[in-house]
Amino acid sequence: MSKNDASINADSIRQLAEILNETDLTEIEYEKGECRIRVARQITVAHTSVAAPTLTPVAAPLEAAAPEEPVVTDPSKHPGAVKSPMVGNVYLSPAPGADAFIKVGDSIKAGDSVLIIEAMKVMNQIKAHKDGVVKDILVQDADPVEFDQALVIIE
Repeated sequence: MSKNDASINADSIRQLAEILNETDLTEIEYEKGECRIRVARQITVAHTSVAAPTLTPVAAPLEAAAPEEPVVTDPSKHPGAVKSPMVGNVYLSPAPGADAFIKVGDSIKAGDSVLIIEAMKVMNQIKAHKDGVVKDILVQDADPVEFDQALVIIE
């Protein structure tokens, strides 16, 4: 091979290497007459291991015991709700400084006074609509109340 052929081959090799890179080929071969050029590159394949998903055991939900009483989120829908028949201010005792009509846990009878609502300077006694035990008092002394607002829960 002459010096001239070597320079041609070097240029040809560079051109073939560029084609190899541009086309993402791994091997290219060129032949002209008795001159044959083969350019190859070694591709390293990186093995990427993906971790298998970890399964975390989840406890089976416990069977819920049937509730003894229906759960009511809106107190005004409770069957034992004593509701305000008017707009006014509620008082838990018959006079300032006196003991409250009722406390949570008290047993009461239908017709017992549970609180007073002042409306237009008139004191209106609110009575229990059924016998039972006071489960909750939903208002504070001197709170303003609205019509049909739940005030006390009796069960």
